Amino acid sequence: MAARTSSLSSLAMALLVLSASLAAVDGHKEKKKSHENEDTGKGSGTQLGNNQALPPISSNVQLASYDSTPSLQVLGDVTHTNITGAHFTFHGFRDALSKAPTAPHNFTVIKASMAEFPALKEQSVSYALLSFPPGSVNPMHTHPRASELLLVVDGALSVGFVDAAGKVYTQDLAAGDMFVFPKGLVHWQYNKGTVPAKALSAFGSAAAGLVSVPVTVFGTGIDDDVLAKSFKTDAATVQKLKAALTHHK
Repeated sequence: MAARTSSLSSLAMALLVLSASLAAVDGHKEKKKSHENEDTGKGSGTQLGNNQALPPISSNVQLASYDSTPSLQVLGDVTHTNITGAHFTFHGFRDALSKAPTAPHNFTVIKASMAEFPALKEQSVSYALLSFPPGSVNPMHTHPRASELLLVVDGALSVGFVDAAGKVYTQDLAAGDMFVFPKGLVHWQYNKGTVPAKALSAFGSAAAGLVSVPVTVFGTGIDDDVLAKSFKTDAATVQKLKAALTHHK
């Protein structure tokens, strides 16, 4: 119990660190935007006078849709009159943080993006909890709408990305280390050790998006001859790669 409490305390601190980092980025963007508005004399919203109070939090919550009444914001059966703290709470990481990965060779991810956590709409932030059994990999992929800030919580990971010029950047990370993957670049994480690893990833978007390189190349029906010529191999090899990818879905 003490070990679990310590682990959860460490996770809470990790969340605070990641959130503060993203908040600093958002603050910089807002400050820059404010200066631009002052220079042009144009505002992006309602102008408040010196003696006007800011609107309550419920009127700033951006929900999925609006009904015909301007003051009433609706997300299913949630309105500004019955929103509570539960609307801003996500419990999806609880079980994963208290259990070791059960699949011996499979990487798993639990997302807390706008799709799973609607309160994130228009908040420019989301999380993912990554679990790596020994020898597992998060295959090469990109996030087209956000950079990724990864914090290793348990174990160790080898990570890397490729920039637009084709240069590869790699790093071995231990628990407590952070690594940033720039927006839109191909990257990966690999647990080459003998013990499980866990990491938290923060994204500068409520919907960062995911484009898997293996699935995009070999799992979308691209013609075998096109792939064979592109990778300077033969159609038989391409078919084996496609079959292996389909087998592991």
